[in-house]
Amino acid sequence: MACVAKKCGVRFQPPSVILIYKEKDKFRRRVMPVRNFSQFSDCGVAAEQLKNNPRHKAYLEGVSLRQLEKLCRLLKGHLGGESLAESLGKLQQEETIDPEEDMNKLDDEELAKRKSIMDELFEKNRKKKDDPDFIYDIEVEFPQDEQLESCGWDAESCEEV
Repeated sequence: MACVAKKCGVRFQPPSVILIYKEKDKFRRRVMPVRNFSQFSDCGVAAEQLKNNPRHKAYLEGVSLRQLEKLCRLLKGHLGGESLAESLGKLQQEETIDPEEDMNKLDDEELAKRKSIMDELFEKNRKKKDDPDFIYDIEVEFPQDEQLESCGWDAESCEEV
């Protein structure tokens, strides 16, 4: 069975993940209930259980575990009394990386989370050889508004050589 996932969403009552997929030139919808899910559930575990469920495994191959975890967080927020806008705002805030943040001070779990967000963003923006707008060798001239200051260590190393 060749299923190609097109869209993913949630239904709040009962807590379910909805998948729109294409099979043999037809679009179909599959509703997958998230069993025993509450506002205190772990979203990562729930997403893994859903993805590894034998009934849904073939349909969820094209859906990343990260996407399922986001959907479970939306369900968890709704069960906790948050509106959809509040849950989406929280998700957006968690998925945004602050460039000024010192990642050396993060614990291993948070650092791994930030790295996976950066990897996902990199893959999304990456140009591949098969892309129609791929250019092999790009040369860019950056405008210089100010004159460059020479560094003391750089000048000294040139004199010694």
